[in-house]
Amino acid sequence: MKYRIQVKTNSKFSEVIKKENNVLHVKINALPIDGKANEKLIEILSKYFSTTKNNVEIITGFTSKIKIVEVKNK
Repeated sequence: MKYRIQVKTNSKFSEVIKKENNVLHVKINALPIDGKANEKLIEILSKYFSTTKNNVEIITGFTSKIKIVEVKNK
């Protein structure tokens, strides 16, 4: 399943806020430097969907705040 993700980096804590139509707002307590925010995003989404990190893949938006993420086996 593909989700549109809007990411807010450098938050005090990490959380996922579900919106409508497969849109998620994710707050991340990491800076967008050297891919740290993308790694943290994959970690947070794997916990949120109760799957492994290998089943979460960023399709587009590696350097953007808006990303398309595919979660497999869901």
